[in-house]
Order: sequence, then C-alpha cells, then structure tokens
Amino acid sequence: MARTLILGIALAGLWLLLSGYFDKPLLLVFGVVSVAMSMFLAARAGVLDSEGVPNVLMPKVFGYWGWLALEIGKANVIVVREALAIRPNLSPTVFKVTTPTRTNAGYATFCNSVTLTPGTVTIDLEPDYFVVHALTEALADVAAINDMGRRVAALENPAARGAGGQSGGVGE
Repeated sequence: MARTLILGIALAGLWLLLSGYFDKPLLLVFGVVSVAMSMFLAARAGVLDSEGVPNVLMPKVFGYWGWLALEIGKANVIVVREALAIRPNLSPTVFKVTTPTRTNAGYATFCNSVTLTPGTVTIDLEPDYFVVHALTEALADVAAINDMGRRVAALENPAARGAGGQSGGVGE
C-alpha cells in the first residue's frame, strides 16, 4: 500500500510539474485520471515491488539526477565546442562498458545515463556489458563512466537481486 501511495504522489507531482496546469479543472481531472490509470496498470503488471518503486532510495535518486544534469552540461560544452570549431577534433571511439549494477533497473539507468550524455550513445546491449560510441576521446572518459556506474550501483537497493551485469569497469 505504501508503494502505491508513493507512486501516486510521485506521478501526480511529475504530471503537475510537466503540465504546468494548476487552474484548469478539466485538465486537472485528466491528470488525476491518467495517474489513476498508470497506477492501475503498474499494479496489474506487478511492477510495484522494491525494484519498481524503491521508496527507500528516492532521496538518493534526486541527488543522482542533479549530478547527471551537471555531467550532461559539461558534455554539452565539449560537443558545442567541437561543433563550432573550424577544425573539429573528432575521434569517434567505440568501447565496451561492463556494469557494476545488480538489477535490471540499475542496468537500464546506467545505459540511459550514458546515452543522455551528449556525444555518447549506447549502441549494443549484452547481459554483462554494453557498447558505447563516443564522438571524441574526451567524451570517452573511462574514469567518468566508471564513476557514473558506481553512482548508479549505489542507487540500487542492496536487497534487490536480478539480471543486470557483473562487477567491473570500462574495457577496450
């Protein structure tokens, strides 16, 4: 019951934040209906578990989002600098990343975090690793990607177990 309540509050807050409509009753009703439908479908699909709604970890998630926003900003500067350069120093690089995550949600978060970072994209997924393409060598920063993996692994519920990946770092 607590997970359902937390999910409902989180979905309603996200809907209000993204829609920006606080004064139109019909749109608020649509928001309530969409949140209720989402909660019903989540309960029916059986994803209201400790991995799907990790209420213990929510404060850590917000800290991670702030850190990820800064990383995205730093990568944006590199990409814009290369895009505006008269002679861009592009050196496309493809490398393999083994993940320290233990859950499917952690694996997906790590892969999506890499893809959200400008100049990098996850191009192949395997059970123990994924393959990343980086626009420049500066964006293929091994230490930064390993740090990202450690931060995502720290978000995971220690009691959660599932497919996701093996312990490790970045390899060529």
